[in-house]
Amino acid sequence: MAQRIDQDANRFKQIVRGKVRAHLRKFMQQGELIGRKGRDLVSIPIPQIDLPHFALDPNQARGVGQGEGEVGDVVGMGDRPGDGGGQAGNTAGRHILEVDITLDELAEMLGEELALPDIRDRGAKNVESPVSRYTGISTAGPDSMRHFRRTYREALKRQIAAGEYDPERPVISLIRRDVRYRASRPTYLPTASAVIVYMMDVSGSMGDEQKEIVRIESFWIDTWLRRQYRGLDVRYIVHDAEARLVDPDTFYHTRESGGTVISSAYRLCNALIDRHYPPSEWNIYLFHFSDGDNWSQGDTEECVKLLREELVPRTNLFCYGQVESPYGTGQFLVDLKEAFADDPRVVLSAIENKDAICRSIKEFLGRGR
Repeated sequence: MAQRIDQDANRFKQIVRGKVRAHLRKFMQQGELIGRKGRDLVSIPIPQIDLPHFALDPNQARGVGQGEGEVGDVVGMGDRPGDGGGQAGNTAGRHILEVDITLDELAEMLGEELALPDIRDRGAKNVESPVSRYTGISTAGPDSMRHFRRTYREALKRQIAAGEYDPERPVISLIRRDVRYRASRPTYLPTASAVIVYMMDVSGSMGDEQKEIVRIESFWIDTWLRRQYRGLDVRYIVHDAEARLVDPDTFYHTRESGGTVISSAYRLCNALIDRHYPPSEWNIYLFHFSDGDNWSQGDTEECVKLLREELVPRTNLFCYGQVESPYGTGQFLVDLKEAFADDPRVVLSAIENKDAICRSIKEFLGRGR
């Protein structure tokens, strides 16, 4: 019975994950997933799930509830009259079901949906990648992986426990359940070190809708990269006229306003790299989101200089996502396109609305750098 229950539970999980996969692009546009994120899980609302169920044959002439009776007879309600105001229906109601999906599963679905390549490892310090080593024992496996010593031990234990072992005639007989096999278990070894720095414009020209788009896209990028790198360092910078380092919760939920000086974020990012992440030891990925409205053309020239001379030469990838805003000029994207038209380390993306989030993530992560 327990085995059948486990089979039913696994089947239910497959149905749920199939629903999530089928509607993944819709879920990618929902900012509520950020609030539903736990330590290792994300709760996703599934509006409707069709599960196997029993139903009466509509062709039957008679059945339960179709026998004799008088019109007006009360069934199961005593003397209480009904108080509903609408017409009766004959279909089941639809209920919202909350299901938990691990971030690893979510990242796997994202990679399949957008056909994202795995990131190529560079360096060798803190990040770990799985390596299979035969350090475990299993009751199933190929004959070539049979563990003779453990098999002999299991047979000996069984015969001693059953009183069948004779020290004068130490013959060990094997049965199927005694056989043990070597089994592989993932061991994590250092292969590459990586840091991701997210920068977001929180100035007054960035409305709530634009900031929400940035938070959603950052959440999905973060989910994918954390699957690629185990032990990944992630830092967050918000800026208006000034820039500051913040924690993830502040980055995803801050509501600030003010002017825009983009170079303040680049200077802080550059100082962060100088202080903690030497390029000879770290893979560095930078993501900056803004509406493209900078304080002055002079500051834009300062940004281009910082990128060309300091940041881009030391990074694996610099990604700039420009969120369309009725208050932003959008000029910053134009200036970056002119300055870095032929640099494969610089990826630029225009994000018009939530529908463009999937395409933007594909543009950023599709190079596998």
